[in-house]
Amino acid sequence: MSATQWNELWWEGQHLLRVLAVHAASPGSGPVFTHASAAVLWGLPLYRMGEVPVQALVDSRRHSRVIAGVIRRDMQVADDDVVEIEGMRVTSLMRTVMDVARASAFATAVGCADAALRRVAVDGYVVDADAERQWRSDAFALAAPGLRGVRQARRVIEFADGRAQLPGESVSRVHLHALGFSHYDLQVPVTGAMGDQYWLDFAFPRSRTFGEFDGEGKYTDQALRGTASAHEAVLKEKRREDDVRGVTGWRFARWGHEHIRTADLLGARLAAFGVRPKG
Repeated sequence: MSATQWNELWWEGQHLLRVLAVHAASPGSGPVFTHASAAVLWGLPLYRMGEVPVQALVDSRRHSRVIAGVIRRDMQVADDDVVEIEGMRVTSLMRTVMDVARASAFATAVGCADAALRRVAVDGYVVDADAERQWRSDAFALAAPGLRGVRQARRVIEFADGRAQLPGESVSRVHLHALGFSHYDLQVPVTGAMGDQYWLDFAFPRSRTFGEFDGEGKYTDQALRGTASAHEAVLKEKRREDDVRGVTGWRFARWGHEHIRTADLLGARLAAFGVRPKG
């Protein structure tokens, strides 16, 4: 593919193409993909992970090694933890989440876990509490003592919340926790003046403020914005915000990718709207 096409892809898309290339060049049924490579095959986000080699299992007792841009990991995986996606062998969804949780940065791992939990326990905006409990139980069963990174993996599973709809919301939660925020909620329903139902990303009751993470795709990606043009998307969002303000009397605080690079940046952005951990 051309450099222009390549550069237009998110990191996950670039890594997925590398995975497909390795599979196509491999004999037989190909390797079992794991960690980040399994995550992109499952369609899970990997926030700011950056470029890493393709990762696959070693079918022997030889030590993990890197050959031709592929990390071959020496790992023991149960038979039921290997499945197929479009003819490619890959670690199961739960095993993939746990491997990413053990080996990646905390914020990256939380975004991945949130998306996986959402897939199995959230329908629209409604959480299936039983499915959520089962998911955590199954995850902890894989967090065997002695595994490298297992302590962080347990933290990730405890912290995961399927209500987060975008990686940016997941990372925002990580930063809010680091900043000392404890009194807030996710995906809060509000009924408008004419009966329209809205869902707000965050709600800070003490500050009487709703928080919205605005990724660029909300306005530039037609599949996400649900309108014919970015201009219409902006007007629709303004009408929504005015309606919510009118029926609740609450303010709005908005932030984007540039504000979640660090916890301090997000804290400063929220403070500008009067939203503070103890406020």
